[in-house]
Amino acid sequence: MNNQAQETREALGARLRGFRKDAGFTSGRAFAAVTGWQESKVSRIENGKQNASEDDIRVWCAKTGREADTGDLVATLRHIDELWMEWRRQLQAGIDAPQKKLAPIYYKTKVFRIWEPNVVWGTLQTGDYADAIFGAVRKLYGDASDSDANAAVSKRLERQRYLYEGDRIFSVLLGEQCLYSNHGGPEVMRGQLDRLMAVLTLPRLSLGILPRAAPLDMWLGHAFSMFDDKLTLVETTSAEMSVTQPGEIELYMKTFELLRQSAVYGQAARGLILAAIDHFDRMERNSRD
Repeated sequence: MNNQAQETREALGARLRGFRKDAGFTSGRAFAAVTGWQESKVSRIENGKQNASEDDIRVWCAKTGREADTGDLVATLRHIDELWMEWRRQLQAGIDAPQKKLAPIYYKTKVFRIWEPNVVWGTLQTGDYADAIFGAVRKLYGDASDSDANAAVSKRLERQRYLYEGDRIFSVLLGEQCLYSNHGGPEVMRGQLDRLMAVLTLPRLSLGILPRAAPLDMWLGHAFSMFDDKLTLVETTSAEMSVTQPGEIELYMKTFELLRQSAVYGQAARGLILAAIDHFDRMERNSRD
């Protein structure tokens, strides 16, 4: 479990301990006696060592006279479960499963804020580049069929229509490293970079590049995607974290703005992309010599 989820579980346990003491149960043993639980279970829940179930929460609130708090605590418990979703568990339903999950989120979102330090954002990817990325996913997380990988690429490319439809706003930040991380070889990279050149002119897309040597007010950190002010998805190597708490979303919003201040746009961004294209042109020429 990640640190944020563990901290939330510990905070839930502390709140439940407060309920117990306020209700006059001075020890975990006394509370265990009225619930029929083992004393060790009470201790583990209160100290964040064990997940409470929804039924446990309902019993706890009933025995301490805090039934009015049941709904809030159950929501917190579900939030802990959502905070940390292992990639392997998600991919058990197919390598395209995470792409399917995003479809309704994209449909509902009006304002996107995207930070990608190392890889071109999925919705701006070419088919060949996306195929190379999912090839890496297959190697890291286990075998997947060609049909699964093709379906994942197809689902990712389908989302590109939102760049042209409706009134959605896309604010996208890419680290300059994205332009040089070699996925698929020089030819694939040149095609991807040409794609970035083309989308620079889209009216509802603001594409910024964070130069490698730019002064920073914020460390680069993990990639994250913000969907309005309701959901932030944070990607790490082992899992995807869903952030829905308003205070935490506000922190990601601030992080995005600090990174954006170091980015370049328009002709400056175009210059960085052209330099990367030249890099891969030279790489391919050198490989032929």
